[in-house]
Amino acid sequence: MPYTNAGTAVIGSLTSVLFDEFEWETPHSFNPGHFLDAEGKFRRRDAFLPFSLGKRVCLGEQLARMELFLFFSSLLQCFTFSSPAGVDPSMDYKLGTTRCSQPYQLCALSR
Repeated sequence: MPYTNAGTAVIGSLTSVLFDEFEWETPHSFNPGHFLDAEGKFRRRDAFLPFSLGKRVCLGEQLARMELFLFFSSLLQCFTFSSPAGVDPSMDYKLGTTRCSQPYQLCALSR
């Protein structure tokens, strides 16, 4: 069994799982349907690992989930979001340690 030397930095890449064509119907497209069953209800997917897995799992996962829920739910309560008129959303990204979206424009209208 291979081991990693002490002090070696390990950076996990979940790309192989998050874009696996055997796990996802359309792995290279934004598809919220990946997380919905036939009745439109949320379904958990074992292949979705945004906080990693095992010994290297993010210790702050639960706090992050709560904070993200509060942040986005309060934004969605106050605003309606859309693309500017005549501008199609882009799924282009910049690849580095993570996949970062390219700069884009967004309209936020008060509710």
